[in-house]
Amino acid sequence: MSDLSDLISVEAIDAGLTVANKKALFQQLASAASRLTAMPSKQILASLNERERLSSTGFGGGVAIPHGKIEGLSEIRGYFARLHAPIDYQAVDDLPVDIVFLLLSPPDAGADHLKALARVSRTLRDSAMVAKLRGARSRDAIFALLAGVESLYAA
Repeated sequence: MSDLSDLISVEAIDAGLTVANKKALFQQLASAASRLTAMPSKQILASLNERERLSSTGFGGGVAIPHGKIEGLSEIRGYFARLHAPIDYQAVDDLPVDIVFLLLSPPDAGADHLKALARVSRTLRDSAMVAKLRGARSRDAIFALLAGVESLYAA
């Protein structure tokens, strides 16, 4: 069971984001993350695009973990989006993406950034967890899954 509650809040979850493509997704993520962190959306977008140029953050199974380092950010923050319809993401397995976990870190987070990325990756490599995230009906239900308290919402 995972607990990502230190990285994400209910307010940092979008249970039905509609975007046409990867570019629009990154713009929406940057805008949402800007509201949460008070960091400029242009700065967040530039960081995401810079990282994505290295290699795709779409790691397979319809899941992507775009991430970047943001000057002025005080702590590692996450933002989760379930897309209304999957989009082409140039993922490693060429499958379209519909589950996205944005991870932003301060530039000096180093090992903590890698640990957070590993935790998110481990959580989202679990096909049963991803199926539950796809089926969750609300932001609260998604948060419960990501925070490791889904048993409270079990039917």
